[in-house]
Amino acid sequence: MTVATSSTTDTPLKSTQGRVLVLDFGSQYAQLIARRVREQHVYCEIVRHDITAEQVRKHNPSGLIFSGGPNSVYDDGSPQPDPAIFDLDLPILGICYGMQLVCTSMGGQVVSTPSREYGPTQVSVTCRDSIFSEFPAEAQVWMSHGDQVMEAPAGFQPLASTGTCPIAAVKHESRPLYGLQFNPEVTHTPQGNTLLKNFLYEVCHCPGNWQLGDFAEEQIRQVQQRVGNGRVICGLSGGVDSAVVAALLYRALGDQLSCILVDNGLLRKGETGLVVDEFTRHFKTDLHVVEAETLFLDALAGVTEPQQKRTVIGHTFIDCFKQAAESIEDVQFLAQGTLYPDVIESGAAVDGPAATIKLHHNVGGLPDELGFELIEPLRDLFKDEVRQLGLELGLPEAIIWRHPFPGPGLAVRCLGEIKKDRLDILREADAIVIEEIVAADLYRKTSQLFAVLLPIQSVGVMGDARTYENALVIRCVDTDDFMTADWTRLPYDVLARMSTRIINEVAGVNRVCYDISSKPPATIEWE
Repeated sequence: MTVATSSTTDTPLKSTQGRVLVLDFGSQYAQLIARRVREQHVYCEIVRHDITAEQVRKHNPSGLIFSGGPNSVYDDGSPQPDPAIFDLDLPILGICYGMQLVCTSMGGQVVSTPSREYGPTQVSVTCRDSIFSEFPAEAQVWMSHGDQVMEAPAGFQPLASTGTCPIAAVKHESRPLYGLQFNPEVTHTPQGNTLLKNFLYEVCHCPGNWQLGDFAEEQIRQVQQRVGNGRVICGLSGGVDSAVVAALLYRALGDQLSCILVDNGLLRKGETGLVVDEFTRHFKTDLHVVEAETLFLDALAGVTEPQQKRTVIGHTFIDCFKQAAESIEDVQFLAQGTLYPDVIESGAAVDGPAATIKLHHNVGGLPDELGFELIEPLRDLFKDEVRQLGLELGLPEAIIWRHPFPGPGLAVRCLGEIKKDRLDILREADAIVIEEIVAADLYRKTSQLFAVLLPIQSVGVMGDARTYENALVIRCVDTDDFMTADWTRLPYDVLARMSTRIINEVAGVNRVCYDISSKPPATIEWE
């Protein structure tokens, strides 16, 4: 038997009537559009830009959104939609490049102009329409374009303008076709959700019945139907995603579920104990703990390149997991905590013009030789939705609200070669950072906080002696979507306590720095 890459959500969910499809033309914000739609209680999926009209019909959507993209619509080879989509008589909202596609498909003209717009811009509503209902006559929006619609197609009416863009929004006079040159999905367009809500409810007439509770019940039903009397194994990591998957499957299958926790020596302080306690006392699962610290450290010896670290950790994890799974009888299914952003960023869902950003050993299936069918009950959810689902399933806040933790663990926060003594330094420093942010009542008000151990030493003075010890960085960011992020302006006294405690309590550190770079251009993690 080979690994099946389909998930339990291959068929449309009964609870997703009124779904909307986002056609991805390469936008960095495609995920964000989908999240904003779901926030309005309308189910949304991202699909390839070249999806056929017949495939769209099978999804039975209430409307379509064309995303932005980095191309020019008039370039040879630029991504284009199936022309037959416009014959489906579905509401379409084009955003940025998507608006230009709608207009050129209908005979309009798009040109490159010297007056490009990037960043915050004032837009004026020139014609009040249902999509601009309750939207201010003058408002700030976020622009990111060099091309613009110079001539609207016949039958289209301009709705808004800026100082340099006379057609900043447009609609067809009789058909439900709309375009916005700016990005309503980003926080830099404060009233953008109003526009999306109006499109969903006033134009698409969506019922707004997308609820996570319905999703959970539907997933439980589908898992039970698919698994029958079979057995499922689930890998636990200590993170939110795997914990929610395990809780969902326990609700669906009870003692048909076995969980495997691979203690690779790369986890946060106290992580193993927290997971063991939760999934043996609260959820009385069949939990198998694999002590594999030495195995992972031996495999990582001498490895310093970040992607090679991820590859080594992934392969070693698979070997450990496979060996543990072989001790469990009658296993047919493997459950993973793959999320929608994982699927999109790995290129496994859309496979379109957007770049593959990450390598995930848990997306697309583990090696064929494992011999299990894959179950990914969360692969249609975003992180905030997973947290909400976890609370509904009864998981404690200590697990649900933990900040994100990378799959390779501390290995990608311990820059340079991975050694036990360096991991222990990082683990202790990271625990202090978390303790202080919790004590300051800022943990839930920040998005991600952690320590990074650098592969360099710096000169210091402790007592009357010079030291030459490790430099450590504190990283804290705020973000709505983890696609973009800004560094957190932590109070100086909180940073001072973190630094003082780390230097006093963690042997081997004599310098603490604070990372003040945003994403982009930096990433949230250092490797």
